[in-house]
Amino acid sequence: MRAISQLADNEPFPPTGEALDYPNGLLAVGGDLSPMRLLEAYRHGIFPWYEEPQPVLWWTPDPRSVLLPGQLHISRSLRKTLRRNRFRLSVDLHFESVMRHCAQLRGDGLGTWIGDNMLAAYSDLHHIGHAHSVEVYNPAGELVGGLYGIAIGRAYFGESMFSLEADASKVALVGLVNILTRGGFELIDCQVESEHLNSLGAFNMPRLDFEQRLRDTIDVAHDPEIWRLPATCGELL
Repeated sequence: MRAISQLADNEPFPPTGEALDYPNGLLAVGGDLSPMRLLEAYRHGIFPWYEEPQPVLWWTPDPRSVLLPGQLHISRSLRKTLRRNRFRLSVDLHFESVMRHCAQLRGDGLGTWIGDNMLAAYSDLHHIGHAHSVEVYNPAGELVGGLYGIAIGRAYFGESMFSLEADASKVALVGLVNILTRGGFELIDCQVESEHLNSLGAFNMPRLDFEQRLRDTIDVAHDPEIWRLPATCGELL
């Protein structure tokens, strides 16, 4: 069995080929959550996923769940939701609130991997223009859905989403894809496969192919002015 690399704060990541097969993709333990460390991780297809107060765990699963912006599947029922035009959207207006909603305890009573240190770290990335959120509001103006993630070059790394009303997180994803398509993004990293994401068009990609896609996209700049959306979801169709 391979030994897991123990990272000091300034130590580089080991090659991703050294990640464990079980648990799938575990690469390293330790290190910090500084903006420099996080951006370096994402550039190599590595992300943190752990529960505080445990040490940071770094992952690069094989295969990788991805969604290509042009292949988002919008079901008939979701199209109907969009046409009803009952949701309002915004971008980067309530980033921390979106994270906090994503961090709520799960229904099974277990903890969440989005702790205070993660909140602070991704808020720092938001302040320097690398982390972005999409927010969804109901007719009463309440935040009922959203998502957040990291943008580097023309790759977007989805982190988490939440929904307090039916289809709210899906509307947020449609909004995100609208932004990314306009910006020429080629890849959305969904990290780990789920039935929910698969129903929206995500699929598994071998790690080596995923890493090649990253190399092709992360150094191609995108226009920072793309991070805006129509006010209402009906305009996304």
